[in-house]
Amino acid sequence: MTETHFDYLVVGTGLFGSVFSHEMIKRGKSCLVIDKRNHPAGNIYTSEVRGIHVHEYGAHIFHTSSRRIWEYINQFAEFNHFVNSPMAVYKDEIYNLPFNMNTFSRLWGVKTPEEARKKINEQIKAPAGGEAQNLEEQALSLAGRDVYEKLIKGYTEKQWGRDCKELPAFIIKRVPLRFTYDNNYFTDRYQGIPVGGYTAIVEKMLSGADVRLETDYRQFCNEQKRAKESGEDFVSWDKILYTGMIDEYFDYCLGNLEYRSLRFEKEDMPLVDNYQGNAVINYTERDIPYTRVIEHKHFEFGAGEGTVITREYPASWEPGREPYYPINDEKNNQLFAAYQKLAGKEKNVLFGGRLGQYRYYDMDKVIEAALDMVSAESKESSV
Repeated sequence: MTETHFDYLVVGTGLFGSVFSHEMIKRGKSCLVIDKRNHPAGNIYTSEVRGIHVHEYGAHIFHTSSRRIWEYINQFAEFNHFVNSPMAVYKDEIYNLPFNMNTFSRLWGVKTPEEARKKINEQIKAPAGGEAQNLEEQALSLAGRDVYEKLIKGYTEKQWGRDCKELPAFIIKRVPLRFTYDNNYFTDRYQGIPVGGYTAIVEKMLSGADVRLETDYRQFCNEQKRAKESGEDFVSWDKILYTGMIDEYFDYCLGNLEYRSLRFEKEDMPLVDNYQGNAVINYTERDIPYTRVIEHKHFEFGAGEGTVITREYPASWEPGREPYYPINDEKNNQLFAAYQKLAGKEKNVLFGGRLGQYRYYDMDKVIEAALDMVSAESKESSV
């Protein structure tokens, strides 16, 4: 019987698990990284089709205001100067996003910020009683009728699968109205797409780890336990980093946390050079079932032959489907807090990432959180 021992069993090859593994290996620790999927990189996985790097799980544009995080990710890839400038289609009209002077000029024919502000103020409707009771009232109080009807209402209802009057007001805490002719969606100082795709970044991060794909966590643990008990070769570890769903780790003993999911419809067009002229175009009418169309080649300025597009459909979530967006309402946050209490009692188990911490993370915040966990682990091991 041979025991193969690791300092950490890392569950998930997404960005959180990969950053953690890379850094712990640099510090002399050994990591076994497993993933139930047949590829690494989690939801930032990019495949390659004729030189086009396809974002298989939706568009991922790296952006951050942190120079530290920007320099960190640039260790693993060269980033281009892509700027996210999505468009929105409503019926036969097309608008710039985010809501800016180009949007307002198209809506009302205005030319100056003063004219745009005046038009919006004319349309803003304060909620009865002074406090918005639903998302529609909130949006109307922030952006007015035209922006709400054409650019918010249908898109939001598709995303959440419910009428805006049935959605809580807190979903829209603010509407980003920008009174400049600037189509850059993000306000972060640093932005871009990695040349060569995201998968290559993760593969570099995990180069010093033992990586096993198509490996289910629960099944793997049970197999190692049986192997040890029967005198066969087995694998052991000191600690676990779990980046899957925290409620799944505890066998849903307190109930299911809720998510919204997505469905992707990819279309390969080898004979089409340019399908829509932009990387991302949103479709804001509720009657159109998808929320946006991504044309992947435009992330790298027309690289590759032909084109590949992905239509993105919001979907309800149920156990067994891929969870994407945590529903951080009061009920789910209370349930997550209860799971956190259970997690605090687990010996030598860490929970990280979007699913382990039940929150939506931008990629830079994922890296930051993983580095913070590495720092905490390093301090603990040095005590």
